[in-house]
Amino acid sequence: MYKRKTSSWVKHLDFLLLDLVFFELSFFIVYAYRIGVFFPFPPLYKRMAIAIVPAHIIAAFFSSTYSNIVYRDRYVEFKSVCIHTFVTIMLLIFWMFLMQNSYYYSRVIIVSMIPVSIVLNYTERVLWKRLVRRRIRASKKERQMLVITTGENAESAINNLQQNFYRPYNLCGLVFYDVKDQVGETFHDVPIVCEMSTVFEYVRKNIVDEIFLDIDNKNQSAEQLIKLFVNAGLTVHVAMPQFSDEIPNQSFHKIGGLSVMTSSMSAVPQWKLVVKRLTDIVGALVGLIFTGIALIIFGPIIKHQSPGPIFFAQERVGRNGRTFKIYKFRTMYPDAEERKKELMAQNKMSGLMFKMDNDPRIIPIGHFLRKASIDELPQFFNVLKGDMSLVGTRPPTVEEYKQYDMHHLKRLAAKPGLTGMWQATGRSDITDFEEVVRLDAYYIENWSLGLDVKLILKTIKVVFSHEGAE
Repeated sequence: MYKRKTSSWVKHLDFLLLDLVFFELSFFIVYAYRIGVFFPFPPLYKRMAIAIVPAHIIAAFFSSTYSNIVYRDRYVEFKSVCIHTFVTIMLLIFWMFLMQNSYYYSRVIIVSMIPVSIVLNYTERVLWKRLVRRRIRASKKERQMLVITTGENAESAINNLQQNFYRPYNLCGLVFYDVKDQVGETFHDVPIVCEMSTVFEYVRKNIVDEIFLDIDNKNQSAEQLIKLFVNAGLTVHVAMPQFSDEIPNQSFHKIGGLSVMTSSMSAVPQWKLVVKRLTDIVGALVGLIFTGIALIIFGPIIKHQSPGPIFFAQERVGRNGRTFKIYKFRTMYPDAEERKKELMAQNKMSGLMFKMDNDPRIIPIGHFLRKASIDELPQFFNVLKGDMSLVGTRPPTVEEYKQYDMHHLKRLAAKPGLTGMWQATGRSDITDFEEVVRLDAYYIENWSLGLDVKLILKTIKVVFSHEGAE
């Protein structure tokens, strides 16, 4: 029987509980140092001690802090502890904000908990992992894996299987599918235990939990071997074709009845996309309130300075070529698109985007609306509809899109956003379109909820400081 993977935070309840104990311990140590050991423990801090429990569990649920925890190295462990600690502390601060009593908590205690908790939790995890691994080996619960491979594939198979020193299996033996007279020898410290003709006899007389099979999958005998081993109660792992590490984000799935290798610019868990969409909806609803205020203030001015609609609607290209109508406050005269062709010679962007100094198509109030980014506010309606996100890539016009080379399409792999890497790092100061593509590609390949928050904060700073604005 083969155990399917369960959620890491459920599977490793021991680590979850130990982390919680040492997180609470860090709180009490910092409190004792700051306030005093014998000072009465006020209800305010009792509530904080209780709040740590759900904050810790929520942080564990929405992260991979316990994924493969027993077998990962110390650097990865330290990074995981730091991330988990910061997320838990941020959840605590958010709870204090909701309770409207954050003012009463000592900032020194909250900040000091971060390094103390990191040290305690990291030490606890390293020591507990060492104990768990010793217990696994001592109790002989380590899975015994027999490797069946060809002489050509043997080195690659054994090297890959031995990569992780703290692996959950032991390579108990090697069987060559197509080589004879090697029994009794070792291959990369793995004993060659029998020949193919006697492999079933070996399995019957020795402890074998799993089979790793690395032979030609098109060989009819491979399928027969799998059936025989499975019928004998063993778990069989069949090696897939190896692809270069240069192919990004490789994962294996079933599409229809076919086993496939999937690769993309980035691989994002579904729950993170759900959180991003919920954030977009909340942000859009708040943003539309400000849009309404701006409409009341600037709508009549736009109408007065240039008769025509208050809003400007234009077809833009979104994710992977999907088109949608984007909405802005109108900052140009109605004939702006027709006059654009006359002004192309003054385009200061090197590439497929258009931007010029002292654009004569802009109405007087338009300069202020653009400089303060107020003209972008109606795009919150696009975010609410789902055409756009709060953070993403700049959506190109249809004309720009028609001129794209193949590598430019990468910036359309994500939903376009109100702001993004380009807007947050200089806006009009960046005039090279290839640099815009590079920034957008970086965003897609390295996307995280934390990066979105960082870009939103940087955008607010850029808008209020008028960096790169026109």
